[in-house]
Parts: sequence; C-alpha cells; structure tokens
Amino acid sequence: MSAELVLDARNATGESPVWRACEQALYWADIPRGVLHRWLAGKVQHTQWQLPQMLACMAAWNGDGRRWVAGLEDGIYEVTAEEGAEAAQVRPLAAVQHALPGMRFNDGRCDRQGRFVAGTMFMDMAAAQAVGKVYRLGAGELAAGAATDLQLGPLITPNGLAFSPDGQTMYLSDSHPSVQTIWAFDYDIATGTPRNRRVFVDMTLMPGRPDGAAVDADGCYWICGNDAGLVHRFTPDGRLDRSLAVPVKRPAMCAFGGANLDVLYVTSIRPDGVDLAEQPLAGGVFALQPGVQGLPEPAFAGG
Repeated sequence: MSAELVLDARNATGESPVWRACEQALYWADIPRGVLHRWLAGKVQHTQWQLPQMLACMAAWNGDGRRWVAGLEDGIYEVTAEEGAEAAQVRPLAAVQHALPGMRFNDGRCDRQGRFVAGTMFMDMAAAQAVGKVYRLGAGELAAGAATDLQLGPLITPNGLAFSPDGQTMYLSDSHPSVQTIWAFDYDIATGTPRNRRVFVDMTLMPGRPDGAAVDADGCYWICGNDAGLVHRFTPDGRLDRSLAVPVKRPAMCAFGGANLDVLYVTSIRPDGVDLAEQPLAGGVFALQPGVQGLPEPAFAGG
C-alpha cells in the first residue's frame, strides 16, 4: 500500500493533524516554527498562520471554525485563525508551572466529552528529564483559569494520547528511547480522570518509537513508528494487526479524514543536520488508504 504525498510541507516537526469535516480540511502544526497549517482537500489549497510561541497540539473549538484550543510553550491558549491574516491571535486560557525552564507542551487532544488533555516535556530529549506532566482543561478548569495535573508522571516525552470509541479507555505513550511504552488507562468519562494504568504495548519490541496516534471506528489504535517509517495498528487487546509504510523515517502523528473518514493522514519530521538523500520528502504530509474508517475528532467543549 503506497503513501500519497499530500503536501511537500518540509515541516521541521509536523504534528497534531486534525481533520475538520465542515471544511473538508486538514489542519496541523509545525512545532518549532510555531505555524498552524491548513490544507483544503477540495481546492488543494494551503494556508498558514504564524504564532508567537511554538505550537505543539490543538483541538477545534466547538461551534467556531476559526478558534482552537492549543498547547503552546507556557500554557494552554485560545488560538484564532482569521481568513486572510498572516498571524493567528492568541489568548491565554491556563498557564502551567513547568518544573524546569526549556519546557513546552507536546501531544494532546480532546477526550470524547470535549475536555482538552495534553502533555508537557523538556525540549532537549537527550537530557532525558522525567519532568513531563499531563494536564486536563475542561469547563471547570477554564472558568478557574488553571489546568488540572492528572498526576501521571514521571514522563520524559508524553505522546500517543488517544481515546477509545466509547471514551472509557485512554492511551498514552512515552516516546523517549529509554522508555518506548504505550499504556492504557480506565477513563472516567464523568470526571475526566484516568486510573488503572497498565502496559498496552512494549514498543521496544517493535520497529520505531511510539509517537502520535489515532483510534479507528473498530477501536484499534494507530501509532506512528518514529525512526522506522511505519504506522502501526494495534487491536484493543494490544496485538499488532498491521504496519503501513511511509517514505520518510520519522512519521510523527496520524489522523483520519476525508469525506468518509477513510483516509489516514500522516505528518512527519524533517531533521536538521541529517543527509536527506534517502528521504527527500521528510517533513511532508502523506495520505494512506488503510481500509478502515476513523472517528470524528472531538471539539473542545469548554465554553
């Protein structure tokens, strides 16, 4: 199964792809450059907006196609991307107290009830600082202006956040080379609280480090195998079902989209200081035909 190049975006770190069905558009972030991208499928049109900080993860704001809730460097923000503007507008929603300077948000998305859940990390992965946390921002936290620490640390590089179709299982990984583990949690949909942490997949036994993820309509968990050029599908019991190849070594995150939610879009990383002769399309966005359908991405319901 071949991957189709959607856009030769040359993203430094392409992350957090989100499909908006109302626009038939794919949005994603280039983290270190602080850029929000949009690709309109029907018009094959690419637009981008600059942000004042690194943009790591995001979810659409319920009922407003211009607004997003997003994890930046020092907190969670409202981001407004107006048509025709070169820069997005940002408004702080909830600051966080990082354990160290040089931290930012990383992977995140909304749960099935519309709460924003996102993790933080120390940007220098080589330092292996286990100071990352996972935060929740729902209606109550939004009113208080403070996100809730879900007490899931210590984490070096929290990644792979996803939720089962019924919302009662939460997935989370740590993609650092020294960890490479995906966990599953029972998730209380009434309170947004994960509990009963257990190993879902030990990725040290698989090709690639666990990066960004998505869940399909069958409840299977798709995760990018960073460094291996693969996207893996795991069944709800943690069995490897299939692996699809992309023409780059470092796929970063995947998301279902298309008119029937049967296209798997994959963002990727274009590393600095590396010979790219074998992967000239690194940093691009790709489309796969996985043979299954995904689920609509939940929007932020905080207000």
